[in-house]
Amino acid sequence: MPEDDRADREGVGTRSEWEAAFAVLAPVIDLVTPMAVRVAASLRLADLMTEGPVPVAELARRSGTDADALGRLLRHLVCKGIFTEPEHGAFAVNEPAALLAASHPSGMRRRLDLDGFGGRMDLAFTGLAYTVRTGEPAWETVFGIPLWRYLAENEEIGESFDAMMASGDDYVADAVRGYDWSSVRHVVDVGGGTGAFLAGVLGTDPGMRGTLVDLPETVDRARRHLADKGLERRCAVVAGSFFDPLPPGGDVYVLRRVVHDWGDEDAVRILRRCAEAATRGRTIGSDGKSGRVLVIETPSGSAGNPATLAEMDLRMLVFCGGRERATDGDDPADPGDYAPIIARAGLDLTGVHRTPLGHVVLDCVPGAGTGS
Repeated sequence: MPEDDRADREGVGTRSEWEAAFAVLAPVIDLVTPMAVRVAASLRLADLMTEGPVPVAELARRSGTDADALGRLLRHLVCKGIFTEPEHGAFAVNEPAALLAASHPSGMRRRLDLDGFGGRMDLAFTGLAYTVRTGEPAWETVFGIPLWRYLAENEEIGESFDAMMASGDDYVADAVRGYDWSSVRHVVDVGGGTGAFLAGVLGTDPGMRGTLVDLPETVDRARRHLADKGLERRCAVVAGSFFDPLPPGGDVYVLRRVVHDWGDEDAVRILRRCAEAATRGRTIGSDGKSGRVLVIETPSGSAGNPATLAEMDLRMLVFCGGRERATDGDDPADPGDYAPIIARAGLDLTGVHRTPLGHVVLDCVPGAGTGS
């Protein structure tokens, strides 16, 4: 078919052709329902119906919404199996809708809230075409400034981000148990957020000290969290960037869920800063060895799930130019895609540890000539 004829015919077909195509693509192209669910979560509708069916006018009053528009939203969700309409114009929570309650342990409401970091992550994908055309993160085109600056300048979203990163006590505990801390006297948590992981590490030994490094807006929240845990006397909190020189003297420098936020060049820079700090001003650590660098990640492609890895890899690119790196080869001691950046940063890999919940702990020491 000539090119002009093909262009003229594009989008012009029979109804049966459209229906056949829609039947194939429908499960992956619907944007109406995903956004409707997020709006319901953002409005806390499940929490406003805890005592049974609520007339839509009353529900609109409670949620500060337009009754007609709210009713249309809920009827669509009812048709999709979320919420029920036991009597005309009155809506109630069913089992799927209960997952959106703020009290539900899954934390789904927070992750879907369009006013929080979870929802903003989803909205960033409206700029996906920009990312694919340029290779650059879409976040700035959607929200006006890069991700990390956006978090710094929007306190509520920054707090929402910190809460998401610290969520899951079992997951934090699993990461802590992924390394033997018995010979460590001083641990430095680089990009440590509000200190949930560091608090867990310090809980393994009352004689251990810690230092947390993160951006100024985050360390203020970290100080409060560590004080609530009774750790303020054992923990220094330092405001700074991990692209700048880090506090020296630690036995172990930890990068937990940090490296995947960055492309290869920036990841190498961060790892080099850790290697430099681990050797600065001394030749050995308190355990008789050079300071160590631990990279702790949660590789989404583990357990034979390449689809999850592919999705998370795209997410990291859209948000901040990061990259998921696979570590799920046949050899459990293989660092996979982390090997090149570890070597380029001047680190020698000494061990790979895997945890029951899927963390991978890459245990590294600075190579010869590292440091200042």
